[in-house]
Parts: sequence; C-alpha cells; structure tokens
Amino acid sequence: MLNPPDHTRMRNSAKRVLDRKSLEIISNSVDRNTDLLLDRLTEELRDGEVDFCRLVGEELPVAVIGEWLRLPPDDYPLMRELTHDQVFTQELFPSPSQLTLSDSATARLREYFTALVRERRRNPGDDPVSAWIRTWDEMEPDRAAADEAVYSLALFVVLAGLETTSHLLSTSVRLLLEHPLQLEWLRTYPEHLPNVIDEVLRYDPPIHMISRIAPADTVLGDVLVRKDEMVQLLIGAAHHDPEKYDSAEMFNIHRRASHLSFGGGIHYCLGAPLARLEATSLLTGVLRRLPGLRISGTPVWAPRVAFRRLAELKVVQD
Repeated sequence: MLNPPDHTRMRNSAKRVLDRKSLEIISNSVDRNTDLLLDRLTEELRDGEVDFCRLVGEELPVAVIGEWLRLPPDDYPLMRELTHDQVFTQELFPSPSQLTLSDSATARLREYFTALVRERRRNPGDDPVSAWIRTWDEMEPDRAAADEAVYSLALFVVLAGLETTSHLLSTSVRLLLEHPLQLEWLRTYPEHLPNVIDEVLRYDPPIHMISRIAPADTVLGDVLVRKDEMVQLLIGAAHHDPEKYDSAEMFNIHRRASHLSFGGGIHYCLGAPLARLEATSLLTGVLRRLPGLRISGTPVWAPRVAFRRLAELKVVQD
C-alpha cells in the first residue's frame, strides 16, 4: 500500500530478513510441521470424518510464521482468530458488524505486536523482529518511528502469511479431490506440482479483489480514472478471462497458467516463495500418505469476497 521512497525502504528492510538463507531454514520448519499435522490428520481420520481446514489448512501457516517470528505457540489460536476478523476491512462493501470485528481485531493486533517489538528491543535475539529493529535503527534516527516500522512489518507478515496461504493450502486439496483423474495423474508425475499450484492460484486465488488509488489522471480502456480516485481490481475475474485462457472456467493442472495472485512489479509478493514451499510440502505429503482421501461434505466459505477463505472442508479416508 506504499509507493517509493517509503515503499523502497520498507521492502528492502523486509528482504534483508526474508532472504534465500532464511527460506532454507524455514523450509525445515515447513516440512516438520507438515509431517506433524498429517500425522494428526491420519490419526483422526481413523475415527471418521474430519475438517481438513481446521486440522491442517489453518494450522500450517500459523505454525510456520509463528516459529519464524518466535511467537509463543499458545498465541497461535489468537493470531488465527484476529487475522480472520481483521481482513473484513478490505472487503468491497463490509457490513457494520464486519467493520466492528475488524476494528477490534486491528486494535488487539496493534497491542500485541507493539508489545512484541518492545520486548525484542529489551531482549534482542536472532529472530526477524530483532533483525528488523537493528535494520531500522540504522536507517531511522527516531526510535519511535523505527519501532513503528518494525511493528508494521511484523503485523504485515502475519496478516499476509496466514489468510492467503491457508486458503491456498485447503483449496489445493479441495480442487484435486474434486478432480480425481487429474489427482491420479499427479500421483504418477509429482514433478508437475509447481504447475498445479499455479493453476490453483489462477482458478481460485486467495485474493479476488484489491484496491488501488490513481496517482494521476489515467485512462484504462476507454474509462478516465481521475487522480486520487480508487479503482477496484477484480483479480478473480481476470483469471477467468476467456480472451486470456482457453476453457477458463475449467480447472486444468496441465495448463501452464500465468496469474496475478502474487501481484507484479515492485509490489510482487515477497512471501511467494514461502507460500509455494508450504503448498509443495503439503501436497507432496497428501499424495504420498493419503491415497484414499475424499471430500465427504459440501465445502463452506467464509462470507467474504476480497480475501477468500475456505472455512470448512470435511474429508474421510477410504
């Protein structure tokens, strides 16, 4: 939501922590947590129907981000609850009750991460928040302004990394289970998982709509967008444009799908490699360990448009 030079400073400070070396370390956390969650899923499937979203899709992102930021595991449920509510503010037409939930969640998240920054400043370590504090102390002489920047980064990582990745994980499993012939082909050719993830991101992306404000008078097509006017970009619709994709309404893992789910240009998603890591680890485990998994109930979505959330996916194991 920033433009240069503010965007440049913020993004560069984030990139110094979320680099290739960090991703290699996080990868171990991803694989370990994936195995633990699939162990739990397999155990509970022995007793019958379970909710994949609750047991796995919602749990893997918060465990990975939580471990990376060194958050107490007891706080993970709170992070899930607050992020679910906070993103209502990004809906196109949020209801008054949704805005109330979002405002409350935003206040609680601010209190939580402001306290986290204060604690890491008193007791620095080798975690990302401590690294961001050191980075911003070098760039910003005003300590209050530096701490505010670190707070914003920590909050952004949680908001961006939980909701979007959770939807990607659960939706990947849902779509593959709904297309058993494609699923069986993928079991034989798992090396095509990167293409599968891209097709999921095209077909049902985590974010269906984003808002942008015109910095100057701009003509889009034959429409004049005046300076400071807001435009709603319908990514979900663009991904089903028949002029761009053949049989756009079909889920087809054999296509090499381009998409806008990670944005583009200077705003391309910094967390894209992490989202791919989590999706690859989870789908690899499901393919290997759960050959008889199938959907046993109608999937349930949260009442949102901009930030998609698959809230319930009941499954059984044959």
